[in-house]
Order: sequence, then structure tokens, then C-alpha cells
Amino acid sequence: MENEYSFSLTTFSPSGKLVQIEYALQAVSAGSTSLGIKAKNGVVIATEKKLPALMDETTMKKINMLASHVGVVYSGMGPDSRVLVRKGRKIAQQYYRVYQTPIPVSQIVRELASVMQEFTQSGGVRPFGVSLLIAGSDETGSHLYQVDPSGSYFAWKASAIGKGMINAKTFLEKRYNADMELEDAIHTAILTLKEGFEGQMSESNIEIGLVDRSGKFKILTPAEVRDYTQEVE
Repeated sequence: MENEYSFSLTTFSPSGKLVQIEYALQAVSAGSTSLGIKAKNGVVIATEKKLPALMDETTMKKINMLASHVGVVYSGMGPDSRVLVRKGRKIAQQYYRVYQTPIPVSQIVRELASVMQEFTQSGGVRPFGVSLLIAGSDETGSHLYQVDPSGSYFAWKASAIGKGMINAKTFLEKRYNADMELEDAIHTAILTLKEGFEGQMSESNIEIGLVDRSGKFKILTPAEVRDYTQEVE
């Protein structure tokens, strides 16, 4: 019965499901693992970056800056994420142009979630095949949000998306501590990725971004990532 409704985005199945959204979540689950951890003095996001042997890794970015105080990582379909990153940057700039102050993290998350929700309720389109983890800082403190293809979003202390999501969340539940410092959160993020990592982890196949005490978002350089991976070995 479900199969009769699986090709229509805008028609509910008899069990109350929009089957295309479930398929979009499967596309996310097929993507490489990404995770985020909120620490006492910042937020860290990290991701696997599995590439073919002959590809130039500098041309592939999974963590992107949306504004000086907000960054995002995705799991799922890369081209879909580019559309959302571009929209997110535009939203941040429009807000700054009007109010001359950085956009609150919750607002940029809500606006991006609204874009994703629109693509679940319109004819002739398909849902975005990505989930996002958005890290940022504003006047109310540091924040970590997850946004799913349905357009739903929630704030998290720690979360994971992608194919290693279940094991990563279990690992984070055991290791997470509300009093964790940012440095500890970075080490925990690397250890969590390492749990389900196939092959040798190096600075060329993981990415790490963070919001520190200053409230600014930055993406760690390969040299910085290498230093952190050596610390946890």
C-alpha cells in the first residue's frame, strides 16, 4: 500500500506518512558521519570526508561558514547542501544589512528549516537529501541545532547524523558531560568519529569546525586537525 504513495511528495499515505521524506532520510543515512558537541565554552562540529584516492581533497568542503559566528556541516547529498549554504549566507547578510547586528543563531536555523519545509509541501519539487548540524554563538550563548529534510529542527547538547549516527549517538551519550571544556569536546568528537571509522584517520579525511569563547566560528586547518588527532592517539 505504501508503494502506491511513494512517488508523490504531497500525498499522505494511509498510515499518515509522506514517504518521500522517509526516502530523503535514507539519503542522509547513506552519507558520511557528522557530529556536533556543545561544550561549556563553545561548540565543535566534525565530519568524515571519505574521498577517492586520486581526488584533490582541497576541493571538497563539508563544513562551511554561514556568518562570522555560525557554521554548518551536512550529511547526505553535497549539491543539496550547497543550495542551503548559499541561502543561509544570504539570510545572514540580509539581517545584518537591516539591523547592523549579527543574526541570532535560532533565527538563521528557523529560516533554513522553513526553506526545507517548503520543499515538502510543493508540487514538482523533492525534499532536500541532507540533514544539517548548525553551530553558532550569539548574545544568549553557544548553540547546536540539527535540521532534518522534513524541516523539523531542535537544539542539542550533542548529536550525530549520517551512516554512523546510531553508534555515534550511543558513544556520545556515554562520554558527554555538561561541564566539558571545548578542548575536551574536540577530543571527544575525534574519538567518536574514530569509533566507526574505516581505515586510517588523518587530517585529509576529517574536518573540524568550532565556535570558541570569542563567539567566532572557524574551520581548523589540516595542520591543526593533525595536532588534535595525534593528541588522542
